[in-house]
Amino acid sequence: MVSLPHQDPHSLPSPPCLCCRKQKDQFDNLEKHTQWGIDVLEKYIKFVKERTEIELSYAKQLRNLSKKYQPKKNSKEEEEYRYTSTRAFVATLNEMNDYAGQHEVISENMTSLITGELSRYVQELKQERKSHFHDGRKAQQHIETCWKQLEASKRRFERDCKEADRAQQYFEKMDADINVTKADVEKARQQAQLRHQMAEDSKAEYSSTLQKFNSEQHDHYYTHIPNIFQKIQEMEERRIVRIGESMKTFAEVDRQVIPIIGKCLDEITKAAESVDHKNDSQLVIEAYKSGFEPPGDVDFEDFTQPMKRTISESSLSNSRGDGRSEPKFGSKSKGKLWPFIKKNKLSLKLGAGPEDFSNLPPEQRRKKLQQKVDELNRDIQKEMDQRDALTKMKDVYIKNPQMGDAASVDQRLAELGQNIEKLRLEVQKFEGWLAEVEGRLPARTEQPRRQSGLYEAQNPSAVNSCAQDRESSPDGSYTEEQSQETGMKVPATDFDDEFDDEEPLPTIGTCKALYTFEGQNEGTISVAEGEMLYVIEEDKGDGWTRIRRNEDEEGYVPTSYVEVYLDKNAKGAMTYI
Repeated sequence: MVSLPHQDPHSLPSPPCLCCRKQKDQFDNLEKHTQWGIDVLEKYIKFVKERTEIELSYAKQLRNLSKKYQPKKNSKEEEEYRYTSTRAFVATLNEMNDYAGQHEVISENMTSLITGELSRYVQELKQERKSHFHDGRKAQQHIETCWKQLEASKRRFERDCKEADRAQQYFEKMDADINVTKADVEKARQQAQLRHQMAEDSKAEYSSTLQKFNSEQHDHYYTHIPNIFQKIQEMEERRIVRIGESMKTFAEVDRQVIPIIGKCLDEITKAAESVDHKNDSQLVIEAYKSGFEPPGDVDFEDFTQPMKRTISESSLSNSRGDGRSEPKFGSKSKGKLWPFIKKNKLSLKLGAGPEDFSNLPPEQRRKKLQQKVDELNRDIQKEMDQRDALTKMKDVYIKNPQMGDAASVDQRLAELGQNIEKLRLEVQKFEGWLAEVEGRLPARTEQPRRQSGLYEAQNPSAVNSCAQDRESSPDGSYTEEQSQETGMKVPATDFDDEFDDEEPLPTIGTCKALYTFEGQNEGTISVAEGEMLYVIEEDKGDGWTRIRRNEDEEGYVPTSYVEVYLDKNAKGAMTYI
């Protein structure tokens, strides 16, 4: 009688079907993860592509900007570039063009070294991944087929054993029955032997199939699947290393152009340092000097005698008619007089003044000195920033000699140190003048009336000195010349008609005189302390305000001498003290 082979239930492995299901789940997880890794790589490629597009767009905009502000040939604008400041600007534009070229280099290198290489690698990675998972699925299908064959052999062996057992029982029953013929008994015996032989054959087949499955299962779990997993792991690790190297290349591409960009910036700095304000000022003086001679004394005309008045009027008429008589103040010889303020305002502004701005009123001098101190402090900060940048560059050259010579920046660092020291000395000088001015100025929180008294008490001659000895024109430039005839009213002439055609300016507010001002120059007007007047033109930044007393009397006064109240529709109320 054939029985099933005995096996210890505790020594049996997990059912292969359950293991295959778990293994399939792991393959699904790995498949999702590797696909996510490829997605990350493609996302990084897209990021670098957009960065290259930005670099190209930025370079294009820089080139267009540089081209837009380049001087046009054979134009009036080209003549302006004879000044050192404008030549420095042209040099800056040229360097910005080279600066744009470095951004184009960044774009080209990133395209060739990162996006191109990674795009090809992604295609290879997809093929490799597909091959590994194909091998994994094939191995799974093979072990599942072996398991199905083992199950079929086992069921067939079990069926044959059961049929052999029933045939044996039937033979024994027939053999014990005395009523059964000998032929029937023999037939039952042969049938039992046949079934027994079939069971033995099924047993041998099942044993062989089981041995083969166990061998295949061992190779599957200890050789094939580990190899596939190892290949997938190596593939994933190569992907991670590759994206890390690409990120490093991303930084190196930028770092390679930094020295060239630094040279562009150094050239811009060099161009800026070549600006010569004295030379530019001299060019302006040579271009716009008028050549007028100062006017001579005005002759006294006696109108007390009719005869003399008649002669004088006749002479004046003849002077206007034929222009051959000796010119008077109001005659056509006005070309020898100083031009009117509006005509010569630019020339006066471009005139050189004292370094300490002592030609200005106290408040305007304080503002100018403060602006100068701020400007010098900004220059010092710029020089210090350049020195810090060069120091960092020198450290980089020391650590990486292949990037440049560290000794090449020593001279520039020394120059920056000298420049900073010179600027600091200049700051100290201007701060001293500023402290001197602020010490003489009245407290700004007190009432205007008290300011006037305090100012006159501290410096009794300051007001008269500013108003008389160093009288300034409305554009802020002082002159020592005083009017010879303060009370004389110049007769209307053709010279005056050139300026009388202008429409009178509308009133934009009122003002109150804080101090007495004696306007003795052309274009100014005298005011008394506490007097109320009309404002017709605001201070344009030159320290003068244009006021009107009545229809016939208007002129400029120092802004610091009046307190201005503008109408609401004229920028609101504002006080100049």
